[in-house]
Amino acid sequence: MRHFEWLDSAAAPGAARDFALQGTVRRVTGALWLPASFDSNTPMVLLGHGASGDRNQAPIPHLCQRFAAECGYISLAVDGPVHGLRQVGVGGREALAGEMQREGFVDDMVADWHDAFSAVAAECDIGKGRLGYFGLSMGSLFGIPLLAGDDRFKGSVIGLCGVTGAAAAMAERLLRDAAGIAHPVLFLMQLEDELFPRDGYLELFDGLGAEDKRLHANPGLHPEVPAEEVAAAFEFLQARLAGDVPRPIVNPLAE
Repeated sequence: MRHFEWLDSAAAPGAARDFALQGTVRRVTGALWLPASFDSNTPMVLLGHGASGDRNQAPIPHLCQRFAAECGYISLAVDGPVHGLRQVGVGGREALAGEMQREGFVDDMVADWHDAFSAVAAECDIGKGRLGYFGLSMGSLFGIPLLAGDDRFKGSVIGLCGVTGAAAAMAERLLRDAAGIAHPVLFLMQLEDELFPRDGYLELFDGLGAEDKRLHANPGLHPEVPAEEVAAAFEFLQARLAGDVPRPIVNPLAE
């Protein structure tokens, strides 16, 4: 494994522990949350943040602490390509706009995720259990390519993005990768999103290859996701990492 280091002392159960490693492409930084008890088969949730934040952007710490305390799950978050401990310039959306002009920027971030996962798996003897993913906005722009075709993931919560507006240049790639997602998906949408128009949201949702997918749409601008949707994301991932969840029509409506 390439050089890996913890950036702080051992943390209490459920608290974040920052790390850095030299990956296949570049330096990768992130945080790992471990429950009080775990083994190699303990489920793990990977969490991607938005363009304005980093590995500690809300609601990531909240979700990770709940996963650790209530489910005994492991959580892993990685800084974006120009964010957090590897911030470039002013960081945030402005730095991301420049990064998105660079050829191969999506594949490099997917490589960062694989490097981080492999490193913490080797360091802590984890990573053989069921996987879930939570990532909105930029967390979906990079998360969808990460999830495509990977059957280790048993559920994901994505959204706050589409294939028009801010991500129009990525439309072809996003639709191709979305078609490769076969696991259950909860997709979140903001109806007055100033960055991603409704048509692009729906096109991306329709393009998901999963048979079990559901769309939660709420009024409000891009960052105004209701707290109840964060709770719904927790419950959705908790259930699917505990085991397969059938979705029968229990009481079909009369024709």
